[in-house]
Amino acid sequence: MKGLAGLAGLLLLVEALPRLGLVDDAYLPPTSRIAAALGDEVVTAEFWRAVGDTLTGWAIGLTLAVVAGVVAGVVIGAVPALRAATASTIEFLRPIPSVALIPLAVLLYGTELGSTLLLVVYAAFWQVLVQVLYGVADVDPIAEETARSFRFGAWARVRHVLWPTALPYVFTGVRLAASVALVLAVTAELVIGAPGLGKMIAVAQTSGAVPDMYALIAVTGLIGVAINLAARTFERRSLAWHQSVRREVPA
Repeated sequence: MKGLAGLAGLLLLVEALPRLGLVDDAYLPPTSRIAAALGDEVVTAEFWRAVGDTLTGWAIGLTLAVVAGVVAGVVIGAVPALRAATASTIEFLRPIPSVALIPLAVLLYGTELGSTLLLVVYAAFWQVLVQVLYGVADVDPIAEETARSFRFGAWARVRHVLWPTALPYVFTGVRLAASVALVLAVTAELVIGAPGLGKMIAVAQTSGAVPDMYALIAVTGLIGVAINLAARTFERRSLAWHQSVRREVPA
C-alpha cells in the first residue's frame, strides 16, 4: 500500500507541476496528457509490435546469459585451479559497461536483433556468473567431504551437494539479470535503432511528441516492475523448501 501511495503521489506531482507553471509543459506534460497519449498508443498495432520486439530481445538474451552463466559458474567454481586462473580475467571484463560495445554491435549486426542480444547477453551474463560462483563457494565443506566419502561421482556431487546450495544464488542472479537485460534491450533500441520500445521513444523525442515519449517510458517502467514481481514470485515458490525463504509455522 505504501508503494501505491508513493506512486499516486508522484502522479499527482507530475500533474501539478506543469499546471501550476512551475515546469514548462513542453518538457514535462501533466499526467493526464501522458495518460491520454498512452491510451492512443495501446490501440495501435505498432505499439504492440514494439513491445513484442523488446520482450523478444529481452527473453532470448536473458535465456542465453542464464544458461552460459550457470554452466560457466558451476564449472569454474567447482575447480579451484580454474577459478584462480580465471579470477583476474573475470574482474577485468565484468566492469566493462555493455554500452561500450555498441560500436562493435553495430559493426557486426547493424540494427538487427543481434545487436540487442550482444549487449543484453554481455550485461546479464556477469550477474548470473558472479552469483553462481558465490553459491558454489558457499558449499559446506563437511557436506562435500561426506559426498566424497560415499564415493559420489562428479555429477552426483553437483546434483546433490553443490546445486541445492547454489540454487538461491542462481535465482538472485537471474532476478538481477532480468532487470539488467531489460535496461540493455531498451538502450540498444534507443541508441542503435533496433526495433522495439526504445526506438519508438527515440522517434517520439525527435518528432516532438513529448507526451508519447513519456507514455512509452512509463510502459518500459511498468514492464520492469512486472518482470521483477514475476521473478520474485517464482523465486519464492521454487525455493519454498529453502531456509532463506521458508517461514516457520507456529506450533
